[in-house]
Amino acid sequence: MSTSPIPLLLRQQIIAEFHGRCAYCHTPTAITGARLVIDHIIPEAKGGLTLLENLCLACHACNEFKGAKVKFIDVDSGELVPLFHPRQDIWREHFSWSEDGGEIVGLTPIGRATIAAFNMNHREIIEARRRWVVVGWHPPLEDL
Repeated sequence: MSTSPIPLLLRQQIIAEFHGRCAYCHTPTAITGARLVIDHIIPEAKGGLTLLENLCLACHACNEFKGAKVKFIDVDSGELVPLFHPRQDIWREHFSWSEDGGEIVGLTPIGRATIAAFNMNHREIIEARRRWVVVGWHPPLEDL
């Protein structure tokens, strides 16, 4: 699957707009050192275009698990629902942080489906987030 090249100025605009962190799980590159990728919110395979309004930053884990998905099953209702759209949806309306800051909690069907689809609470990231909380790096205080 080939993807359209992202022009440098557009790439820089997206990095600045999302404050160098994943639009989905909010993992920042400044903490992990892992580079984020430009994600087509509506995948090219589903007709998504390489335009600012369809692009965001994503960590490798969210991007890999997302693949070409645009919908997933809400674990509570069993219904197929759209995934979180970082340019149209507001993160805090669909997600929150667990008390210890280690897990992302889905507040809505969209939030729960996105967490499940992207495997946003895998063991390794929960452990890392808990360490980040101890040193005051997490959870992020500002919204994207």
